[in-house]
Amino acid sequence: MNRERNVWVFIEQEDHHIADASLELLGKGAEIAGRLGSEVWAVLCGDQVNELVESVIQHGADVVLLAEHPELEMYRTLPYSRVVTGLAGKWKPYIFLMGATPVGRDLAPRVASALKVGLTADCTDLQIGDYTVKKDNRTYKDLLYQIRPAFGGNIIATIVNPQTRPQMATVREGVMHKLEPDPGRKGRVERVAVNFEPGDFALQVLSHEKRQPTVRLKDAPVIVAAGAGVDSPEEFALVQELANVLGGEVGASRAAVDAGLISHEHQIGQTGSTVRPRLYIAAGISGAIQHRAGMDQSNKIIAINTDPNAPIFQIAHYKIVGDVAEVLPLLIKSLREKAK
Repeated sequence: MNRERNVWVFIEQEDHHIADASLELLGKGAEIAGRLGSEVWAVLCGDQVNELVESVIQHGADVVLLAEHPELEMYRTLPYSRVVTGLAGKWKPYIFLMGATPVGRDLAPRVASALKVGLTADCTDLQIGDYTVKKDNRTYKDLLYQIRPAFGGNIIATIVNPQTRPQMATVREGVMHKLEPDPGRKGRVERVAVNFEPGDFALQVLSHEKRQPTVRLKDAPVIVAAGAGVDSPEEFALVQELANVLGGEVGASRAAVDAGLISHEHQIGQTGSTVRPRLYIAAGISGAIQHRAGMDQSNKIIAINTDPNAPIFQIAHYKIVGDVAEVLPLLIKSLREKAK
């Protein structure tokens, strides 16, 4: 194995529960490491989290760097960045990935700044490829292609970091496939010493309140999503009814959320959730790239729009040109009749 090309994944955990974004990145990390002929190293921080090591290995890690300390029980920026930066400085990974979660978005810039390397945030895809600098015709082999929407979502940009290491990126939850755990998979654990400085504890956690989400869009097999074309509470009620008939969840574009039809936790797209349901019904959604970035990997997409040239039709498997106020009642009626 080429240790100079190791792929690192930061394992985010809370209350001894590993974040889905981290498990998804282990799968992608294993794919990239296979291409590079290297290993996946996972960085696991917390207090008495040794019980999570087996799950981390089963999901794709070859090595787990285990940092345990009472001060790491809950995430705080300074203690965590101290530990993670120290490990990366010592072991020098080739690639370092974190989830684009609130924790990852806080930690990754700190680590990148301390290591004086670049960072691409909110990636929707990662690939390995070569890059040639036109100025001197120099080619860099096996770089990390960090792919994400840019310029307000109007283009998809591919970003590379040819010169500094590690190549760092945060990745949106739900855009990578999580590997099924392999109980027979073997890995090794490196317990690491944890050292802090007094200034690392400038922030103290006095209380902690956790609010559970009311919807889990990324786990829904069926999603019926409303867009700007759903312009009244009555039409939105049809979206909810169709979702209920199909046993699915209600999603929305930013336009529907901004209109006050539903809360932000139902928003899908660049500034919302990323989903991969078996069936995605886009009701009155034009299909701007910001929204498509969050749902274009759905297994089957049905789009309903009055505009036959709407961008959503470019990725839809089934296209219905019509008004949602007319189409949705027909779909609901047909489904109810078949259920009898």
